[in-house]
Amino acid sequence: MSFEQYVVETLKTVVFPGFVFIFFLSLFYEWFDRKFYARLQNRVGPLYTGFYGLLQPLADFIKLLSKEDIVPKKVDQLLFTMTPLFTLALSIFATLLLPISSNQGVVSFNGDVIVSILILTFICITVFYAGLSTYNRYAVIGAERLFLQMIGYEIPLTLSVVGVALNAQSLLLSDIVLSQERWWYILGPQALGFIVFVFAAQAELERIPFDLPEAEQEIIAGWNIDYSGRRLAMFRLARNIELVFLCGLAATFFLGGPLGPTIEGYTPILYTLYFVIKSLFVLAVLTVVRALFARLRIDQVESFCWKYLLPLALFQFVLVRLIL
Repeated sequence: MSFEQYVVETLKTVVFPGFVFIFFLSLFYEWFDRKFYARLQNRVGPLYTGFYGLLQPLADFIKLLSKEDIVPKKVDQLLFTMTPLFTLALSIFATLLLPISSNQGVVSFNGDVIVSILILTFICITVFYAGLSTYNRYAVIGAERLFLQMIGYEIPLTLSVVGVALNAQSLLLSDIVLSQERWWYILGPQALGFIVFVFAAQAELERIPFDLPEAEQEIIAGWNIDYSGRRLAMFRLARNIELVFLCGLAATFFLGGPLGPTIEGYTPILYTLYFVIKSLFVLAVLTVVRALFARLRIDQVESFCWKYLLPLALFQFVLVRLIL
C-alpha cells in the first residue's frame, strides 16, 4: 500500500464515513428520534439548544462528560471500567461494516453479514457484564432481563437476515446491496423479514415495548443504575451508534442500502444521502413502534418472540427458499 492510499484509508476510517461522521450522525439520529417521538405524543421535544433543538443531544453528551464519575464501593473495578469502553468500541467498529458512501463499507470481507450479527451479540454480553459488575440488585435484575430478551429475539433476528443472504446468495454486505439494483427486498417476500427485523432491533436497543432491562418504574435504571459521568456518557453514545448501525443494517438488507440515481462525480455524496434517508425511514418506523405500545412483561416478551416472531421468520425463510 502506497503512502497516498494509506492516508486515504485512514481518513475513511477516522473522518468519513468513519468515526467522526458516525459520531455526529448518531447525535442527529437521537435528535430525530426524540423530536418525532415527541410529535407523536403531542409534545414539542428538543427546541432551544441549536436550530430546533438540533444540538440538544450534543449538549447532553457534554453535560454527562462534565459530571462527577462515581465508582460505588465493592464493584468489580475491571469490568466496571472496561465494559463502557468495550461497548463503545464494538458499536463504532460495527458501523465500519455499513455501506454508506459506496456499495461496501470501510471494512468489507466475505462473511461480514455474520460478523455484523455477531457484534450485536457481543454488545449484549458486554452490557450484561456491565450490570453484573456493580453487584446492585436492580442492576443484576436488569442484566438478567437483558439476557432473557436476547434469548427471545436473537434467533428471529438471525433468521430474518439469513433469508436476505439466501436471496442474494452471498454473505457479503456489498453483494446484498448490489443484488437490489432492480428492486428492493422489502417489496417482495422479504417484507416479512423486515417486520421481524424491526421488532428484534427494537428489543436489541431496549426501546419500548422491550425496555424491561432499564424499566425506571420497576428497577429504577436497571443494569446502568450505578454508572455516571464519563462511563454513562460512553454507554449513551454507544447506544446511539448502535441505533445508527441497526437502522443502517435494515436499510442495507431490505432497502438497497445506498443505491439510487447518481450523477457522475457526486456518487459518494448521493450514496450517503440515500443511505441516511433510508435509515431515517427505518428509525421512523422504530419510533412509531415505540409510541404505539406500552412496556411488556418479560414473560410476554418471550412469548411474543417465540410464538410470533420466530414462526414468522421461519415462514419467510421457507417462502424465500421455495421461490428460489
